[in-house]
Amino acid sequence: MVTLYGTHFALRPLRMSDLESLLVHINDRAVARNTLTIPYPCRRREERTWLRGAVHKKKGQVLWAIDVDGRAVGTIGLHHLESRHKAELGYWLGRDYWGQGIVTEAVELVTHYAFSTLHLRRVYAYVFPFNGGSQRVLEKAGYVREGLLRKNVNKKGKILDEIVYAKIRSR
Repeated sequence: MVTLYGTHFALRPLRMSDLESLLVHINDRAVARNTLTIPYPCRRREERTWLRGAVHKKKGQVLWAIDVDGRAVGTIGLHHLESRHKAELGYWLGRDYWGQGIVTEAVELVTHYAFSTLHLRRVYAYVFPFNGGSQRVLEKAGYVREGLLRKNVNKKGKILDEIVYAKIRSR
């Protein structure tokens, strides 16, 4: 898998040696609150199992570590890849790095990769309505809000709405 370079970070393949750094950043209630699948607290065993699957490249996804100064501080990836058609974008970043433009630039890089290398036609992302930061990230990266999916997901027994954003390849 290719490494993508941002202004102050790299998107590189995940490694098992990323476990300790990822655990530091993922074990944050604010990070978990804004994602569908990250548990809080995130236990070493859960993270190790997830990381092992990510390192060994599960079919239907492409996943990168967000690397700042040699440390994995988040992840970004394309999931549910359908050949030459569409994929779901997902990401999270450690709170210490919020507000620095890292995720916006990472979304732009991954979206460009999806369109130019994977030849996808559509990349979409789901965001909780209370996650204004992620909505702004997607909008800055050129994604368009397509609609509100009412009572779309079950997160820890709570049925929540999601907003869907998408970006379509121009040609």
